Amino acid sequence: METRNKRHLPAARPLRNTGEKLVFHFNRHSVFYLQAPFVIFFVLLIVVPVLVAIALSFTDFNSIQKPNFVGLENYVNILTSDNIFAKYAIPNTIIYSVIVGVFGYILSFFLAWSLAQITKGPRTIMAIILYLPSMTSGIMLSTVWQVVFAGDKVGYLNAFLLNLDIIQAPVTWLSDSRYLMIIMLVVSLWSCMGIGFLSMLAGVLNVNRELYEAACIDGVKNRIQEILYVTIPATKPHMMFGAIMAIVNAFQNGSIGVQLSGANPTPGYAGQLLVTHAEEHAFIRYEMGYSAALSVILLLIIWGVSQLSKKLFAEKG
Repeated sequence: METRNKRHLPAARPLRNTGEKLVFHFNRHSVFYLQAPFVIFFVLLIVVPVLVAIALSFTDFNSIQKPNFVGLENYVNILTSDNIFAKYAIPNTIIYSVIVGVFGYILSFFLAWSLAQITKGPRTIMAIILYLPSMTSGIMLSTVWQVVFAGDKVGYLNAFLLNLDIIQAPVTWLSDSRYLMIIMLVVSLWSCMGIGFLSMLAGVLNVNRELYEAACIDGVKNRIQEILYVTIPATKPHMMFGAIMAIVNAFQNGSIGVQLSGANPTPGYAGQLLVTHAEEHAFIRYEMGYSAALSVILLLIIWGVSQLSKKLFAEKG
């Protein structure tokens, strides 16, 4: 009886040719093969350069001769004898990153929330208009704004102010240390609506409408309370991604000052950030080891601020 009731499963059909064997092998290991290109490029373009930069930061290297190991000498010199680093690069980086990163992040969320309140057609057009500047390369971006802030009568801003008799002679905006940082902030904020902005827009659009109805029953009376008690908690993952992207972009896009002024160091070091300070030592002074040490410090700052933002937007409980 046991033999009669036992179900006999049909034996698996043997693979007939090499093609079937390859398909079977790919199906079994598809996850590995699909992830392999990303892992390879990530290692080659991210991990290896970071490790090389860390290694070079402990050397004296001029890009021609063999690197000479100097230990922590580069880091000691940066922290104790680099006056430009302490007097200009760090303060300017803090000012730039706080205004562009924090204010740009708040502006991105406000615009994303505002676009979510209008119909699909106008929302799509406005989102494209706001997102396009972030896709423009730094050189093209600076070229457009150099026309606006040109230091002669042809410059749009000078021509406008001269016609209104606000100024009596053209102002060299991009060569004057009093105005360069302000111009850098304006240009950077204009182009800060990048992928983080789109992420927050998608998050706001996907908030469940029933949450707003439930909040209204619980006593939420205005839009500000809706944002604080419904929208922000419901879009925390999108906001965390937007915060990280805002931080990274604020620190990485610091070369806009060099592109606008056409000089490194910038006039009066007014637009000298950690990024441009590292570029100056690498490509002008050919102190690759010293520049690598500056890059490592910048990497640690970005990592630390990113970890802080993750904790702020982490799900509780």
